[in-house]
Amino acid sequence: MTKINQLGLFVAAAAITFACGGPSNTVETSEAQEVAVGEGKTLTLDTASSTIGWRGYKPAGEHYGEIPAASGEVTVSGNEITGGSFTFDVPGLKIEDIPATDENYGKLYGHLQSPDFFDAANFPTASFEITSVEPFHSGDSIADTEEYASEHAPKHNSELTPANPTHWISGNLTMRGTTKNIKFPAAVSVSEGEVSAKAGFNINRIDWGLSYGEESDPANKAKDQFIYNNVSLELDVTAK
Repeated sequence: MTKINQLGLFVAAAAITFACGGPSNTVETSEAQEVAVGEGKTLTLDTASSTIGWRGYKPAGEHYGEIPAASGEVTVSGNEITGGSFTFDVPGLKIEDIPATDENYGKLYGHLQSPDFFDAANFPTASFEITSVEPFHSGDSIADTEEYASEHAPKHNSELTPANPTHWISGNLTMRGTTKNIKFPAAVSVSEGEVSAKAGFNINRIDWGLSYGEESDPANKAKDQFIYNNVSLELDVTAK
């Protein structure tokens, strides 16, 4: 076979793989996708035992806390998740690195709720809707992105991923009226009448319009006066 024919076959195979949407071994954000139509038994999110942690970074330090889940459900068929949707209470956001009695707590909370970030007055909820669930194979790995070096650079996706992930979960995340699809690895357990899932990954807040203090400005980078675009999310959810 000539080199030209070999190249043609390689390009064709690559095009077919791309067109079929073959899974990639990385956390990624893309345009919104069609929501999965769940089949099987519907379980209700246990909001009391489910946590959604967040962590933001800047060269001078970090802030972290939780955003409470207001409601949600997961659909399962046998031992497989077939669908699900969750709603989060943005005004209920908590900051855990500053005492609630400290005046800086109120300042940071107010700033996060303002149009600079979540714009909670206009968008009081965020939501996540599952679009697909795929097996996580033993050969899969988590690709990391390079971050601007500082003492408080964001954690890598490989650091945030739980031990022994079982699935790749994709879903539409909506914040500030913007919907993007995110894909991440998760450790999922499905037993009779209960589903539990743990996951950790980064999202680029700029994709959802939370652009205050973004790190792209070279002058701000030189002074270490910026907020990293990547924000870490850590999920530990249970549905019964």
